Amino acid sequence: MRLSELKPGDSAVITKILGHGAFRKRVMEMGFVKGREIKVMLQAPLSDPIKYRILDYEVSLRRAEASLLEVADVSEWTDSSEQKALTTQHDNPEEEVIRGDKIINVALLGNPNCGKTSLFNMVSGAHEHVGNYAGVTVDAKSGHMKYKGYRFNIVDLPGTYSLSAYSPEELYVLRYLRKETPDVIVNVVVGSNLERNLFLTTELIDMNRSMVIALNMYDEIEKSGQKLNYKYLGQLLGVPIVPTVASTGKGVNELLDRVIDVYEMRDPDVRHIHVNMGPAIENAISPLKDALKGMPNLQHHFSPRYLAIKFLEHDPEVERMLKPYREYEQLVTLRETGTNNIMKKLGEDPQAAIASEKYGFIEGALAETLDGTVKREQKTTEIIDAFVTNKLFGFPIFLIVMFVMFWCTFEIGNYPMEWIESLVSYISELIGNYMPEGPLKDLLLDGIIGGVGGVIVFLPNILILYAFISFMEDSGYMARVAFIMDKLMHKMGLHGKSFIPLVMGFGCNVPAIMSTRIIESKSSRLITVLINPFMSCSARIPIYVLLAGAFFPRHGTWVIFGLYLLGIAMAIITARLLRRFWFKKDETPFVMELPPYRMPTAKATLRAMWAKAEQYLKKMGGLILVASIIIWALSYFPRYSLEDIPQSYVAETGMLKDGKTLQSAGEDEKSAILNTYQQEHSILGHIGRACEPVVKPIGQTWKGCVSLIAGAAAKEVVVSTLGVLYVGDDDEAALSERLQEPSPVTGQPPFNPAKALAFMVFVLIYFPCIATIAAIIRETGSWKYGLFSVLYNTVLAWIVSFIVYRIALLI
Repeated sequence: MRLSELKPGDSAVITKILGHGAFRKRVMEMGFVKGREIKVMLQAPLSDPIKYRILDYEVSLRRAEASLLEVADVSEWTDSSEQKALTTQHDNPEEEVIRGDKIINVALLGNPNCGKTSLFNMVSGAHEHVGNYAGVTVDAKSGHMKYKGYRFNIVDLPGTYSLSAYSPEELYVLRYLRKETPDVIVNVVVGSNLERNLFLTTELIDMNRSMVIALNMYDEIEKSGQKLNYKYLGQLLGVPIVPTVASTGKGVNELLDRVIDVYEMRDPDVRHIHVNMGPAIENAISPLKDALKGMPNLQHHFSPRYLAIKFLEHDPEVERMLKPYREYEQLVTLRETGTNNIMKKLGEDPQAAIASEKYGFIEGALAETLDGTVKREQKTTEIIDAFVTNKLFGFPIFLIVMFVMFWCTFEIGNYPMEWIESLVSYISELIGNYMPEGPLKDLLLDGIIGGVGGVIVFLPNILILYAFISFMEDSGYMARVAFIMDKLMHKMGLHGKSFIPLVMGFGCNVPAIMSTRIIESKSSRLITVLINPFMSCSARIPIYVLLAGAFFPRHGTWVIFGLYLLGIAMAIITARLLRRFWFKKDETPFVMELPPYRMPTAKATLRAMWAKAEQYLKKMGGLILVASIIIWALSYFPRYSLEDIPQSYVAETGMLKDGKTLQSAGEDEKSAILNTYQQEHSILGHIGRACEPVVKPIGQTWKGCVSLIAGAAAKEVVVSTLGVLYVGDDDEAALSERLQEPSPVTGQPPFNPAKALAFMVFVLIYFPCIATIAAIIRETGSWKYGLFSVLYNTVLAWIVSFIVYRIALLI
């Protein structure tokens, strides 16, 4: 609760001051400290300002200033204080009531690849994805923990190199810091690249926020042969520094202790400094800073010095913040004067001059605190890069890596897949033998086991795929892939960074589309979003493994590898068309960090695999289970008996030979005729037969058409639908076997190699699932792009599938 929310006559206890800098110092000097009772006396005639009573005197605050003070009800504060005074230990810590002043809001902020998300996972217990390339964290992730009587609310902000609003990450971080005002910022700095990482630190110093530096990967400094006096460096910066190794948890408790000390304002290393940038720049900053001090509400969010520096640098977000004020023109005049003086004295624009001075400050601080020569710890990285980024070996190595990934996914994944398949068949046999006949048995066998059981067997294949992707991301190889693919991406009209979301699309298109925020160019970002569904996500793997295993048992790996390459080819063609006919060409320089190679820990890889397994199993028990039951119900109702089947139907289908009638047919023949009639005349059968003319030219029946439509919910549902439609309750054969058995009506199997290949190609290209469509609309900000993806992809899928089917028939 904020102080501004109280009404006249209300009393409360101050628990926290959210403001910073001069405002924080001033109100604390006036008695606004935590634990102090304050009473609302009255409001001005226009409701602003408001008069308060504290320490037996009265003071007025504007509503905007009062909103920066957190308060708690007097009775709640008293109750929680008494509860804490009774005992220092509690039977159930989870139920412990924590006072408002014991809640610390922490923001993790740092460069990409600094280990920020690893630290977040270690502290909060969350299982967020960690990757060794820029832009993994594309949104703020939140978690919490309890430590020494405090509750830490932790937010993992996107990785950013600075606080200038030129990229989506920087803009997000800047707006978060303005709106949320965290109590303490943990600036995660990577030990192996201090000079570059500390540039962001200097901007946070300008911002004048409460801060602790987590000197992460400190073990790399120790291995390098250097010695860093981090305590003295912290004193020079006015910010306490704690060495940590987030991957192992080393130093994390010490970091939390320092966060508490900074929050409670008892850390001896905390002091506010100004990064001096020389007379020319300081003379330009000072008049801007003085002018900004007189502008209401601004300094509650950012310090005047920070705003002055950013305004001098023509930062677009600060420009947007200041433009509504009547003093804006005066600020522009002051800026022009300062810019001219800087250009005249230093011979460069303010932005370059400020960056140069800040790096000079960092260099001077490290010269006093960093000793020893650096060992060639990058030697391993250089040796590996000599091969994987080589113009002769780079592409072949990448293709080999992709082929090995798909080979392991298909071949090695076959063994555990067969075990799970045997278990599903055993459960199906038990239910078939011991459960009495009826709708419930049919639901369990045809709907749930036939649908969900048909999909869950592919869990091992998906885990193997994610293990490979996780290894490539965590090791740093993914960034090299973007590096070697930049020229090809450029010819497609895209950016080198576009390749990272595209490769991520092999796992899941939704987070891959979200990760396009790392691309600075708007047009490249939009094109990458629209072509991402052509990257064959893991949800399609069950379909590929099912059909490739059944119809191409000796060449399954090559078929699946070819499908992935076809998806990439469709993405390239679409990107070229979009760049030529829709989006204007824009040139964005390729600037991307190539981090050193790091061997991913088994724990990190297993955690990523388990997170995906958990996600997959939840989908099994949720979306796919519901979809399977709905598909089963649509195919089960209305119910028919032998008396409902006209003799003309039997004659048309040709299911009985030698002039037999339905009455004279055997029991097995009657059962087959009834099952066929039931499916064709069910609700689902009517829907499928209405759509059948559309898919018939690509070799598909109404059952295949229905399964493709059901794939809108999730691509795994395609397999579960085929399982419901083709696996009968009296048949223990696996789905792959049923797809190869001749139909009693046509005498032909539902699929053959040509039909299977055309089906897989259609599944590869046609409209994405609902979640992906929603992600496209959200990231592009327009439903038109979502509609385009549905229509364009489906039409393209039909054309390519038709061509593939006709060629396959000829072969």
